[in-house]
Amino acid sequence: MRLLDLKRQIAAMKRGTVMVLCCARSVAVFALPLLTAACIGAEIDEQAEELVGEAESELMTENALFPNALFPNALFPNGLNPSGLNPSWLISRKLALSGPNGLTTSALAAIQDPGTSGALSRDLLRYIVSCSLRPDQTFSFSWTDSSGVAHPEVYRGDLGYAHWWASSPIGNDTYVQHQISACIAARVNWYGVSVNISLRNNEMASTAAERAAYPVREGAFWGNLFAPTPYVGACYDSVGYVRARQVKRDCAAGHVETNPTTGEVTWQQCGSMVIWGSCNAMCNGTDATAGYFRGCVTNYSVNPYVRTDQVVTTFLPAGP
Repeated sequence: MRLLDLKRQIAAMKRGTVMVLCCARSVAVFALPLLTAACIGAEIDEQAEELVGEAESELMTENALFPNALFPNALFPNGLNPSGLNPSWLISRKLALSGPNGLTTSALAAIQDPGTSGALSRDLLRYIVSCSLRPDQTFSFSWTDSSGVAHPEVYRGDLGYAHWWASSPIGNDTYVQHQISACIAARVNWYGVSVNISLRNNEMASTAAERAAYPVREGAFWGNLFAPTPYVGACYDSVGYVRARQVKRDCAAGHVETNPTTGEVTWQQCGSMVIWGSCNAMCNGTDATAGYFRGCVTNYSVNPYVRTDQVVTTFLPAGP
Protein backbone atom coordinates (compact mmCIF):
# COMPACT_ATOMS: atom_id res chain seq x y z
CA MET A 1 0.00 0.00 0.00
CA ARG A 2 1.30 3.45 -0.93
CA LEU A 3 2.00 6.25 1.56
CA LEU A 4 -0.85 8.28 0.06
CA ASP A 5 -3.28 5.46 0.85
CA LEU A 6 -2.00 5.27 4.42
CA LYS A 7 -2.43 9.02 4.85
CA ARG A 8 -5.98 8.80 3.58
CA GLN A 9 -6.75 6.04 6.03
CA ILE A 10 -5.19 8.03 8.86
CA ALA A 11 -7.36 11.01 7.99
CA ALA A 12 -10.53 8.89 8.11
CA MET A 13 -12.33 8.31 11.38
CA LYS A 14 -12.06 4.55 11.14
CA ARG A 15 -8.38 4.25 10.35
CA GLY A 16 -5.52 1.92 11.24
CA THR A 17 -4.13 2.87 14.63
CA VAL A 18 -0.56 2.16 15.61
CA MET A 19 -0.09 3.97 18.89
CA VAL A 20 3.24 4.83 20.49
CA LEU A 21 3.30 4.64 24.26
CA CYS A 22 5.58 7.29 25.73
CA CYS A 23 6.24 8.34 29.29
CA ALA A 24 3.48 10.50 30.68
CA ARG A 25 4.40 13.64 32.57
CA SER A 26 4.50 12.72 36.23
CA VAL A 27 6.09 13.56 39.54
CA ALA A 28 9.68 12.56 40.19
CA VAL A 29 8.66 9.38 42.05
CA PHE A 30 7.53 7.98 38.68
CA ALA A 31 10.72 8.82 36.79
CA LEU A 32 11.61 5.77 34.71
CA PRO A 33 13.88 5.33 31.68
CA LEU A 34 12.15 5.07 28.32
CA LEU A 35 12.24 1.91 26.27
CA THR A 36 12.62 3.25 22.75
CA ALA A 37 10.84 1.79 19.79
CA ALA A 38 14.22 0.75 18.37
CA CYS A 39 14.61 -1.75 21.22
CA ILE A 40 11.71 -3.91 20.08
CA GLY A 41 10.65 -5.58 16.87
CA ALA A 42 14.07 -5.14 15.28
CA GLU A 43 13.58 -8.14 13.02
CA ILE A 44 10.22 -7.13 11.55
CA ASP A 45 10.02 -7.37 7.80
CA GLU A 46 11.62 -4.20 6.47
CA GLN A 47 8.93 -3.32 3.96
CA ALA A 48 6.11 -3.72 6.50
CA GLU A 49 8.13 -1.79 9.06
CA GLU A 50 8.65 1.07 6.59
CA LEU A 51 4.94 1.34 5.80
CA VAL A 52 3.87 1.19 9.43
CA GLY A 53 6.61 3.65 10.32
CA GLU A 54 5.11 6.13 7.87
CA ALA A 55 1.73 5.71 9.54
CA GLU A 56 3.26 6.07 13.00
CA SER A 57 4.83 9.38 12.05
CA GLU A 58 1.29 10.67 11.54
CA LEU A 59 -0.01 9.20 14.80
CA MET A 60 2.78 9.85 17.31
CA THR A 61 1.33 10.86 20.69
CA GLU A 62 2.28 10.93 24.34
CA ASN A 63 -0.12 8.24 25.43
CA ALA A 64 1.15 6.12 28.31
CA LEU A 65 -0.95 6.21 31.44
CA PHE A 66 0.38 5.00 34.75
CA PRO A 67 -2.15 2.67 36.41
CA ASN A 68 -2.93 5.38 38.98
CA ALA A 69 -4.23 7.75 36.35
CA LEU A 70 -7.22 5.56 35.53
CA PHE A 71 -8.78 6.30 38.89
CA PRO A 72 -6.87 9.24 40.39
CA ASN A 73 -9.38 9.32 43.26
CA ALA A 74 -8.22 5.89 44.48
CA LEU A 75 -5.60 5.63 47.19
CA PHE A 76 -2.50 3.82 45.99
CA PRO A 77 0.53 2.75 48.03
CA ASN A 78 2.59 5.66 46.72
CA GLY A 79 0.48 7.95 48.93
CA LEU A 80 -0.97 10.14 46.18
CA ASN A 81 -3.79 12.49 47.09
CA PRO A 82 -6.99 10.48 46.43
CA SER A 83 -8.87 13.46 44.98
CA GLY A 84 -8.83 14.01 41.22
CA LEU A 85 -10.75 14.09 37.98
CA ASN A 86 -13.93 11.99 37.77
CA PRO A 87 -14.66 11.37 34.05
CA SER A 88 -18.41 11.46 34.75
CA TRP A 89 -18.02 15.20 35.41
CA LEU A 90 -17.27 15.68 31.70
CA ILE A 91 -20.17 14.05 29.89
CA SER A 92 -22.78 16.76 30.58
CA ARG A 93 -20.69 19.52 28.98
CA LYS A 94 -18.91 19.96 25.68
CA LEU A 95 -15.20 19.23 25.69
CA ALA A 96 -14.17 22.87 25.55
CA LEU A 97 -13.46 25.69 27.98
CA SER A 98 -15.62 28.47 26.59
CA GLY A 99 -18.26 30.43 28.44
CA PRO A 100 -21.17 28.60 30.08
CA ASN A 101 -20.47 25.42 28.13
CA GLY A 102 -17.09 24.91 29.77
CA LEU A 103 -16.15 22.21 32.26
CA THR A 104 -17.90 21.84 35.59
CA THR A 105 -16.34 23.62 38.54
CA SER A 106 -15.14 20.32 40.00
CA ALA A 107 -13.52 19.16 36.76
CA LEU A 108 -11.80 22.48 36.19
CA ALA A 109 -10.48 22.50 39.76
CA ALA A 110 -9.13 18.95 39.31
CA ILE A 111 -7.11 19.71 36.16
CA GLN A 112 -5.85 23.04 37.53
CA ASP A 113 -4.66 21.53 40.81
CA PRO A 114 -0.90 22.26 41.04
CA GLY A 115 -0.22 19.11 43.08
CA THR A 116 0.34 15.48 42.13
CA SER A 117 -3.37 14.80 41.96
CA GLY A 118 -3.67 17.57 39.36
CA ALA A 119 -0.86 16.02 37.32
CA LEU A 120 -2.72 12.70 37.19
CA SER A 121 -5.99 14.44 36.36
CA ARG A 122 -4.34 16.25 33.44
CA ASP A 123 -2.84 12.98 32.21
CA LEU A 124 -6.23 11.29 32.26
CA LEU A 125 -7.88 14.22 30.49
CA ARG A 126 -5.18 14.24 27.82
CA TYR A 127 -5.94 10.61 26.93
CA ILE A 128 -9.69 11.19 27.03
CA VAL A 129 -9.13 13.96 24.47
CA SER A 130 -6.81 11.74 22.41
CA CYS A 131 -9.36 8.93 22.18
CA SER A 132 -12.36 11.23 21.68
CA LEU A 133 -11.39 14.04 19.31
CA ARG A 134 -9.90 14.11 15.80
CA PRO A 135 -6.30 15.18 15.05
CA ASP A 136 -7.57 18.56 13.83
CA GLN A 137 -9.29 19.24 17.17
CA THR A 138 -7.66 20.46 20.35
CA PHE A 139 -8.60 21.11 23.96
CA SER A 140 -6.81 24.03 25.64
CA PHE A 141 -6.61 25.41 29.17
CA SER A 142 -3.98 26.61 31.63
CA TRP A 143 -3.07 25.97 35.23
CA THR A 144 -0.77 27.74 37.69
CA ASP A 145 1.84 25.97 39.79
CA SER A 146 2.70 26.68 43.42
CA SER A 147 5.31 29.24 42.34
CA GLY A 148 2.73 31.26 40.43
CA VAL A 149 3.97 30.17 37.00
CA ALA A 150 1.22 29.62 34.42
CA HIS A 151 1.31 26.47 32.30
CA PRO A 152 -0.72 26.50 29.06
CA GLU A 153 -1.90 23.06 27.98
CA VAL A 154 -3.02 22.02 24.50
CA TYR A 155 -4.28 18.45 24.11
CA ARG A 156 -4.75 17.23 20.56
CA GLY A 157 -7.27 14.60 19.48
CA ASP A 158 -6.32 11.43 17.65
CA LEU A 159 -8.91 8.67 17.18
CA GLY A 160 -12.10 10.72 16.93
CA TYR A 161 -14.46 8.34 18.75
CA ALA A 162 -16.60 11.30 19.83
CA HIS A 163 -15.39 14.21 17.71
CA TRP A 164 -18.71 16.02 18.18
CA TRP A 165 -17.87 16.30 21.90
CA ALA A 166 -16.02 19.51 21.04
CA SER A 167 -19.36 21.21 20.35
CA SER A 168 -21.98 19.19 22.26
CA PRO A 169 -22.02 16.79 25.26
CA ILE A 170 -21.84 13.02 24.81
CA GLY A 171 -24.31 12.69 27.68
CA ASN A 172 -25.56 9.17 28.39
CA ASP A 173 -24.36 7.63 25.12
CA THR A 174 -23.03 4.48 26.79
CA TYR A 175 -21.73 3.02 23.51
CA VAL A 176 -19.37 5.97 23.11
CA GLN A 177 -18.48 5.94 26.79
CA HIS A 178 -17.46 2.28 26.52
CA GLN A 179 -15.41 2.84 23.37
CA ILE A 180 -13.49 5.75 24.87
CA SER A 181 -12.92 3.84 28.11
CA ALA A 182 -11.60 0.77 26.28
CA CYS A 183 -9.27 3.01 24.27
CA ILE A 184 -7.88 4.57 27.44
CA ALA A 185 -7.53 1.24 29.25
CA ALA A 186 -5.61 -0.26 26.33
CA ARG A 187 -3.04 2.53 26.64
CA VAL A 188 -2.32 2.08 30.34
CA ASN A 189 1.23 0.93 31.03
CA TRP A 190 2.45 -0.21 34.44
CA TYR A 191 6.01 0.91 33.67
CA GLY A 192 5.30 4.08 31.70
CA VAL A 193 7.81 3.05 29.04
CA SER A 194 7.58 3.53 25.29
CA VAL A 195 6.06 0.52 23.53
CA ASN A 196 4.54 0.42 20.06
CA ILE A 197 1.09 -1.20 20.01
CA SER A 198 -1.63 -1.74 17.43
CA LEU A 199 -5.18 -1.09 18.68
CA ARG A 200 -8.01 -2.94 16.93
CA ASN A 201 -11.76 -3.39 17.22
CA ASN A 202 -14.92 -3.00 15.14
CA GLU A 203 -14.37 0.79 15.01
CA MET A 204 -10.68 0.72 14.10
CA ALA A 205 -9.60 -0.70 10.75
CA SER A 206 -6.07 -2.05 10.28
CA THR A 207 -3.94 -2.32 7.19
CA ALA A 208 -2.26 -5.52 6.03
CA ALA A 209 1.12 -3.89 6.71
CA GLU A 210 0.11 -3.03 10.27
CA ARG A 211 -1.12 -6.57 10.94
CA ALA A 212 2.12 -8.01 9.53
CA ALA A 213 4.26 -5.75 11.68
CA TYR A 214 2.19 -6.26 14.85
CA PRO A 215 1.16 -9.94 14.85
CA VAL A 216 1.33 -10.73 18.59
CA ARG A 217 -2.03 -10.41 20.32
CA GLU A 218 -1.44 -9.14 23.85
CA GLY A 219 -4.96 -9.04 25.30
CA ALA A 220 -8.19 -7.07 25.43
CA PHE A 221 -9.56 -4.12 27.43
CA TRP A 222 -13.08 -2.83 28.14
CA GLY A 223 -15.11 -0.89 30.72
CA ASN A 224 -16.81 2.42 31.42
CA LEU A 225 -14.90 5.15 33.23
CA PHE A 226 -17.91 7.48 32.92
CA ALA A 227 -20.39 5.23 34.76
CA PRO A 228 -21.66 6.11 38.27
CA THR A 229 -19.50 3.19 39.42
CA PRO A 230 -16.52 3.22 37.03
CA TYR A 231 -14.91 -0.07 36.08
CA VAL A 232 -12.25 -1.33 33.68
CA GLY A 233 -11.55 -4.95 32.81
CA ALA A 234 -8.82 -6.78 30.91
CA CYS A 235 -7.79 -10.24 29.83
CA TYR A 236 -4.58 -11.67 28.38
CA ASP A 237 -3.80 -13.76 25.35
CA SER A 238 -2.61 -17.18 26.51
CA VAL A 239 0.45 -16.93 24.24
CA GLY A 240 1.01 -13.21 23.69
CA TYR A 241 1.36 -12.31 27.37
CA VAL A 242 4.93 -13.67 27.29
CA ARG A 243 5.92 -11.14 24.63
CA ALA A 244 4.03 -8.43 26.51
CA ARG A 245 6.15 -8.94 29.59
CA GLN A 246 9.31 -8.97 27.50
CA VAL A 247 8.56 -5.42 26.33
CA LYS A 248 7.21 -4.33 29.75
CA ARG A 249 3.49 -4.34 29.09
CA ASP A 250 1.95 -5.94 32.19
CA CYS A 251 -1.59 -4.58 32.29
CA ALA A 252 -3.28 -7.42 30.41
CA ALA A 253 -1.75 -10.26 32.43
CA GLY A 254 -0.89 -8.50 35.69
CA HIS A 255 2.40 -7.35 37.16
CA VAL A 256 4.67 -10.04 38.59
CA GLU A 257 7.38 -9.26 41.14
CA THR A 258 9.88 -11.57 42.82
CA ASN A 259 11.27 -10.74 46.25
CA PRO A 260 15.08 -10.79 45.78
CA THR A 261 15.59 -12.02 49.33
CA THR A 262 12.89 -14.64 49.82
CA GLY A 263 12.17 -15.53 46.22
CA GLU A 264 8.46 -15.06 46.88
CA VAL A 265 6.49 -14.27 43.72
CA THR A 266 3.61 -11.80 43.96
CA TRP A 267 1.05 -10.89 41.28
CA GLN A 268 -0.56 -7.45 41.17
CA GLN A 269 -3.48 -5.94 39.31
CA CYS A 270 -2.77 -2.93 37.09
CA GLY A 271 -4.08 -0.17 39.34
CA SER A 272 -7.88 -0.31 39.49
CA MET A 273 -8.11 -2.46 36.36
CA VAL A 274 -9.57 -5.92 37.03
CA ILE A 275 -7.68 -8.61 35.14
CA TRP A 276 -10.14 -11.47 34.66
CA GLY A 277 -7.80 -14.09 33.22
CA SER A 278 -7.35 -15.60 29.78
CA CYS A 279 -9.21 -13.99 26.88
CA ASN A 280 -9.96 -17.48 25.57
CA ALA A 281 -12.24 -17.93 28.59
CA MET A 282 -13.59 -14.37 28.75
CA CYS A 283 -14.18 -13.50 25.09
CA ASN A 284 -16.35 -14.95 22.33
CA GLY A 285 -14.43 -15.30 19.11
CA THR A 286 -12.08 -13.21 17.01
CA ASP A 287 -12.33 -11.26 13.78
CA ALA A 288 -11.15 -13.45 10.92
CA THR A 289 -9.01 -10.71 9.32
CA ALA A 290 -7.74 -8.44 12.08
CA GLY A 291 -7.67 -10.95 14.93
CA TYR A 292 -9.37 -8.75 17.54
CA PHE A 293 -11.82 -10.19 20.07
CA ARG A 294 -15.42 -9.49 19.08
CA GLY A 295 -16.70 -9.28 22.65
CA CYS A 296 -15.82 -10.17 26.22
CA VAL A 297 -17.66 -10.78 29.50
CA THR A 298 -18.31 -7.39 31.07
CA ASN A 299 -18.10 -8.39 34.75
CA TYR A 300 -17.70 -12.10 35.41
CA SER A 301 -18.33 -11.77 39.14
CA VAL A 302 -21.76 -10.22 38.48
CA ASN A 303 -22.92 -12.21 35.45
CA PRO A 304 -20.74 -14.56 33.37
CA TYR A 305 -23.16 -14.31 30.42
CA VAL A 306 -23.39 -10.54 29.90
CA ARG A 307 -20.89 -9.44 27.26
CA THR A 308 -19.79 -6.20 25.66
CA ASP A 309 -18.60 -5.69 22.09
CA GLN A 310 -16.97 -2.36 22.94
CA VAL A 311 -13.59 -4.02 23.41
CA VAL A 312 -10.14 -2.92 22.27
CA THR A 313 -7.61 -5.66 21.51
CA THR A 314 -3.91 -4.79 21.56
CA PHE A 315 -1.18 -6.26 19.37
CA LEU A 316 2.61 -6.10 19.69
CA PRO A 317 5.53 -6.53 17.28
CA ALA A 318 7.10 -9.99 17.16
CA GLY A 319 10.20 -10.70 19.18
CA PRO A 320 13.70 -11.26 17.84
